[in-house]
Amino acid sequence: MQSPVSNEPMLVLELSGVEIDYCPLTHGIWLDGGELETLLNDPDAARQLISSFRIDTDSREKKIRCPICRKKMEKVLAGEKIVIDRCPAGHGLWFDEGELRAVLKLQPEGDANKVINLLNDMFRNNKEKE
Repeated sequence: MQSPVSNEPMLVLELSGVEIDYCPLTHGIWLDGGELETLLNDPDAARQLISSFRIDTDSREKKIRCPICRKKMEKVLAGEKIVIDRCPAGHGLWFDEGELRAVLKLQPEGDANKVINLLNDMFRNNKEKE
């Protein structure tokens, strides 16, 4: 799969039993549809988090294309300030550097902390911006 930002091939990495696509150039992460829910390992918390995402009509970020269907992705707000990219066809979510960690921190408990620790371990040499 090609990175939607750099158009370079992404690496497939395993994170808490989920295969994620990682761009070594931009440090972005692609999660296929349903993978965020699997990472959180709590269907209710995942549903609540994902239903809180809302389209960011004020975003000035350049729209990128879904690496699966090539349609322009929507800019959505997670929390108050985290802007992520979501495929309108439901193929997945793109997290720029540090965004997945920031979104997971929105979850107060559960497996989110375990996944944050795994991200920290995986990318120890690449300190993502908080």
